[in-house]
Amino acid sequence: MATTLQAPTPPAAETRTRLPLATLAALAVIGFVLVAMETMPAGLLPIIANGMSTSEGTIGLYVSAYALGTVIVTIPAITLTRGMRRKPLILVAILGLILANTTTALSSDVTLSLASRFVAGSFSGIIWGMLAAYGRTISPPSRAGLSLAIVSAGAPVGFALGTPLGSWLGMTFDWRWAFIGLSAVALVAGAAIAVIAPDAPGQSGKSRLPIVRVLRIPGLLIILAVIFTWMLAHNTIYTYISPYLRAANSDLTVDLQLFIFGVASIVGIVITGALLDRYPRPLLHGSVLVFIAAGGVLPVGHTSTVAIIVATVLWGITFGGAAAQLQAALTTTGGADSDVANSFLPVAFNLAIFTAGILGAALLTNFDGLVLTIVMMVSGLAALALTIYGRRNAFPAHL
Repeated sequence: MATTLQAPTPPAAETRTRLPLATLAALAVIGFVLVAMETMPAGLLPIIANGMSTSEGTIGLYVSAYALGTVIVTIPAITLTRGMRRKPLILVAILGLILANTTTALSSDVTLSLASRFVAGSFSGIIWGMLAAYGRTISPPSRAGLSLAIVSAGAPVGFALGTPLGSWLGMTFDWRWAFIGLSAVALVAGAAIAVIAPDAPGQSGKSRLPIVRVLRIPGLLIILAVIFTWMLAHNTIYTYISPYLRAANSDLTVDLQLFIFGVASIVGIVITGALLDRYPRPLLHGSVLVFIAAGGVLPVGHTSTVAIIVATVLWGITFGGAAAQLQAALTTTGGADSDVANSFLPVAFNLAIFTAGILGAALLTNFDGLVLTIVMMVSGLAALALTIYGRRNAFPAHL
């Protein structure tokens, strides 16, 4: 059984001894764009609402429409495109993403904007499903963990800096320039991929598993459950960080805390890149444990600015490496069907974002922001229990 879970090594990869760093960096930039594109409207709600002459609640649907496109389209799209060569497919998806996002930037009609956000989310899901497996395929097998860490670096940076950067552009110039800026970044990264990225073959028809059988691969559902519970723990407090700081009566501003979180996330990426190839399972267990510890410091030390900063640093370090660790598990466990396996990641992630928004809003109607740290700890403990339970099939000792 262990043999069937190992992704086959393409012939081109056998002769590669160097990481295609420039290509992996370009893929990481695309990851940054995907996350920033999804979360940026949250920091521009009043500005966009005023510019579109509508309510903030309506503009809040920009995030929901994007997430809905990802959830609905990702898995069937990845399933239908498994036989296509990887480079042309990702370039087409990036082009579609740019066109949809630019439509949002130029649109003066809310309905058209929501439709373009749905389409952008759909292309985003296709790209997410490809990034990890593509980056790993074009890299030396011995550097699989490092390649995944590099490709995954864009996601936490997008979460930490995408919304603040978009807010700054929107307030300094015009909200439309924030969207145009992301389209420009995606265009440059896509052009770099077109010029320098090696191609990779699609999957032959004989080796493809039906999507239901992919879900039955031992360990896959456990990994998806970890993604959902861990990201629920993260997003419940990340989305509502302002109510927490208000309840803590902290001198920290939201922008400063997110900046600290972002820097710590980059540290987490570095640590993950150094350890993932050799110690994937201990790294995952340790990351979730430190995440839970950060969740414990936030309520206990809420009266101390230093304690909040320490907790934020620990939280950021663990989150920074989470994407690479979970994508590595999906890619290894998915084996020959790793593209389809990875397509479930954005679905689980966006379901966690959706659930966190509802759960956080419900809790804050009856409690103050400190209650969010309880969700962070409880859901984090659930994720830890799942990583221990799935250590045999879902989280191997070696990639």
